[in-house]
Amino acid sequence: MLRAHRQGVTAERLAIHNPNGIEEAMYVKIGGIDQWVQIRGQDRDNPVLLCLHGGPGATWLPLTAVFAPWEKDFTVTQWDQRGAGKSLEASGPSIASTMSIERMADDGIELAEFLRAHLKKEKIILFAHSWGSILGVHMVLKRPDLFSAYVGTGQAVQMTRSQQISYGHLLEKARAANDKSSSQALERIGPPPFDSMQKVAVYFQRLEPYEVEPDRYAQSELMGRTVFSAPNFSLRDILSRVRGFESVPTWSLYQAMLSTDLSLLGSTFKIPVFFFQGAQDEVTEASLVQEYFDKIDAPHKQIVLFEGEGHFAVLTQPDRFLKELDTRVRPLAVQH
Repeated sequence: MLRAHRQGVTAERLAIHNPNGIEEAMYVKIGGIDQWVQIRGQDRDNPVLLCLHGGPGATWLPLTAVFAPWEKDFTVTQWDQRGAGKSLEASGPSIASTMSIERMADDGIELAEFLRAHLKKEKIILFAHSWGSILGVHMVLKRPDLFSAYVGTGQAVQMTRSQQISYGHLLEKARAANDKSSSQALERIGPPPFDSMQKVAVYFQRLEPYEVEPDRYAQSELMGRTVFSAPNFSLRDILSRVRGFESVPTWSLYQAMLSTDLSLLGSTFKIPVFFFQGAQDEVTEASLVQEYFDKIDAPHKQIVLFEGEGHFAVLTQPDRFLKELDTRVRPLAVQH
């Protein structure tokens, strides 16, 4: 009964009241398969913001309420990528063999082309988190004509270097805390690059208790509360989210992600670039994001560091993100 009440309250808060608003959710044929797309906004004349979730497989659909305030100034599009959420429900787990950075970046480009035609927009803003930021950089470098700006958060750059830095920090913290269980487990797997999914799992398991408090909150209380109270998000959807995040992605996909070095793709961007980064991010090291940013050549670029925040700053500080989007990014996109 309590959950039903919470869902009712949430559903009312998510209602689109403006007659010029938009509220759509549907399967779109992308990359030869049905992929789920949600489009919401209080005014369809606003700039379109295409969000790329992390993971792989960590659909943001159950977090719709977190992003609801953004719908006043943007048409917010959430996409369950290949192998994630409702897209996984349509295709089944056999889709795992087709999941690669190149294929999924091409999926994103197809979706951007669909959104331009469907919403009658010349260009859209691309907003990407973590794993999604790998796809995002590939997309805007390959097809800059589709996008008015790129915004990355939890921005991946050189993932092996990032993990090596984080591993050193983590081992230091575990030893300082006399946490023999964690320090011994980390010593057994050795420093990155890791050569098995089991070692990756140990690393992230031992990292979680030592992440900044906002990240621990985002991954436990916030995620649990939103997933289990999200309207129109069934038990099947919850199970699909778990499968898409934990069991569907192949080791080869994780290897590709963990060995990513976006600097090898070149430093010239033909569109404005923004990084909104948690300064204490232990997954995508902020110092490497700053190093990457300094080398980028773009028509316009800005980096904003969120002090005290980690990898999930977008979920723990959504109002501040909206303010940054409104003041820094939206003015460049309204003409499109």
